[in-house]
Amino acid sequence: MLDIEVIEDPAAAEASLDPIRTRILQELSEPASATQLAAKVGLPRQKVNYHLKSLERHGLVELVEERRKGNVTERVLRATAASYLISPVALASVAPDPRRFSDRFSAFWLLSLASRTVQEMGKLIAGAAVANKKLASFAIDGEITFRSAAERAAFAEELGVAVTKLVDKYHDGGATAVAGGARKHRLVVVLHPALKTPPIKIPPIEHASSEKSAEKDHSND
Repeated sequence: MLDIEVIEDPAAAEASLDPIRTRILQELSEPASATQLAAKVGLPRQKVNYHLKSLERHGLVELVEERRKGNVTERVLRATAASYLISPVALASVAPDPRRFSDRFSAFWLLSLASRTVQEMGKLIAGAAVANKKLASFAIDGEITFRSAAERAAFAEELGVAVTKLVDKYHDGGATAVAGGARKHRLVVVLHPALKTPPIKIPPIEHASSEKSAEKDHSND
């Protein structure tokens, strides 16, 4: 089972988005039969079998084993991945294209780059799995708080200069390097506001005086 599978086929993407099938995929993180799934999701076994056949047809679940029970053969299946991500390839005709944007401060360009990253990583992960090789990748994730927009702009400028220096130091785009086995790598650095966390609503605390008043009223009934 893969940790994450990137779905590129539009039909598979459509199948995975069905709420019932999403629930089935979740339950199939561990192998189970249609009978076992029916009890978990609260549906008739025939209905579960219908959804399982669709998921299996699109490569989202796989057969683990077949058990013989009397005159019946019970099929045990499992999801092909612990998590799924739909690639922009599934919407190729309307997928965002980074070449349409040129402003490095554009949020739409950032989304286009993220879209391309999902698309390319999906293909790379699939290729690495077939070749039984580990995929070389690297990422940094963190948060930074700026006191002002001016500081944010200054940070972005310094970050751009630092990254450019590193690229100039290590990049070798010559034909000789490529012929000698050098491998191109994609570099994407992003900066965007963090999502605001909604405030936690704390229920009001009743004062002791209110409780005593309520008890008094109750005693007078």
